[in-house]
Amino acid sequence: MSTNVNANIVIVGSGISGIAAAQRLVKAGFQNVKILEATSRSGGRIKTGRLGDNVVEIGANWIHGPSEGNPVFLLARQYGLLDPESLTTQNQALDIGGHPPFIPNIFTSSGRKLSVEDVVPVQELFDEVMSECSEFCTKGGEPWPTVGSYIRSKVPQRVAEQWKDVDSATRSVRLCVISNMMKFECCVNGAHSLDELGLGAAGLYKTLPGLDCTFPGGYEGLVSSLMSELPAGVVTYDRPVRCVHWNNSESRGEPVTVECDHGEKTQADHVIVTVPLGYLKQHHSSLFCPPLPLHKLHSVQRLGFGTNNKIFLEFDSPWWDSDCEAIQFVWEDEDHLVDQVPDVHRSWVRKLFGFTVLKPTERYGHVLCGWIAGKESEFMESLSELEVTHTLTQLIRRFTGNPVISPRRILCSRWFSDPWTFGSYSHPATGCSAQDLDNMMEPLPNNRTHSQPLQVLFAGEATHPCYFSTVHGALLSGWREADRLIAHYTNTATTQAMAKAKL
Repeated sequence: MSTNVNANIVIVGSGISGIAAAQRLVKAGFQNVKILEATSRSGGRIKTGRLGDNVVEIGANWIHGPSEGNPVFLLARQYGLLDPESLTTQNQALDIGGHPPFIPNIFTSSGRKLSVEDVVPVQELFDEVMSECSEFCTKGGEPWPTVGSYIRSKVPQRVAEQWKDVDSATRSVRLCVISNMMKFECCVNGAHSLDELGLGAAGLYKTLPGLDCTFPGGYEGLVSSLMSELPAGVVTYDRPVRCVHWNNSESRGEPVTVECDHGEKTQADHVIVTVPLGYLKQHHSSLFCPPLPLHKLHSVQRLGFGTNNKIFLEFDSPWWDSDCEAIQFVWEDEDHLVDQVPDVHRSWVRKLFGFTVLKPTERYGHVLCGWIAGKESEFMESLSELEVTHTLTQLIRRFTGNPVISPRRILCSRWFSDPWTFGSYSHPATGCSAQDLDNMMEPLPNNRTHSQPLQVLFAGEATHPCYFSTVHGALLSGWREADRLIAHYTNTATTQAMAKAKL
């Protein structure tokens, strides 16, 4: 390929996938690469904030699977953004199956503290059933349409088989713990309920080895490092794109026109659209002219995109054990396997599965991160921080039996209210299949013999076939679409050279 490719390439969105695509293209010699970003910052759903003196992640939290197969880990290591412990071969070799083995403190709604031993058989049973859910992706024949319905069918059967000698009170508490674990899974998947997760597609997500790690200086350090490798002025901020006009006919001319909200129009040979799936669901009808092909539109509609919010609380002193890494709140009236509340307005806080403890203490002080997903999480965004603080203070006092606990500061994420995301990340919903993810990444026009191919390309976490919902999935998708264009021009240059040789 020529090192001086003059194709005009516009990237919509300066999240990690858009930045990754731009970086790849610039390194390959493309000189007319431009990113249009709707907001005043780069990073998208990577967003580092502050709670007092502490660095906290309002968006992406961990490197999931920090090992040699994870490009985010490799880049973070290259840029010197990780602590020594995260870089050890032992840390990379741990295979946690996507779920960090937290040391928990478990409290119940009557103020009782459960021992870890109390919960071990519950965790084993739940892990067994969840593992089965992921197998239907390859073997088919799923007996239920959703992960939630499978759990509600299988758990009572296993309880009857495995806990025959357990008294009814203990059995009831154990089932309540499973409800708590289901709420945790809602957070992991960014779903309102496990009844929204397709059973046949549950195994599409793939994990990488390595114990999940964080960025001591904040995840935005990765964004800054990648941005520093781009030429100045590549990103234009505060430029929301109103419509991508592409050419579905065989008539020649500028194939794509990108129209911004304030009327500015940019001509392009190729556009890489990296907007979140939540935004695509809301705006696809006005964002593309002509509209998306039906099969692609149906995949946009079928794929799930939900909300998972964080509530950071800082305390003067810890009320949890020194080795504690996660705190679970178990409601003792939820032995009927529930992962959503009947009255969102009055009891939204029941959806909060608990907290993770920000470690190390020397860096963060005494800070907890609460996790809440779904409609309850979206309702929480409508409340003031004072209301959220009051509700969580009462919750913690009830579960711990300590009447004087009070947080010093609070900070809530609000991803559903964000007009550029409408939620947190994607999941394979009921009725989804691998074909939907293939459709998501398919360029327009989809006719490969079109005289002006690859006009509109698609990147972002929701377009990755097995790492959806992750930063490394988003990054890889940006590289994928850049490589698609690089290959296109390499092949074009080769064809032209061969034609000249024949003359």
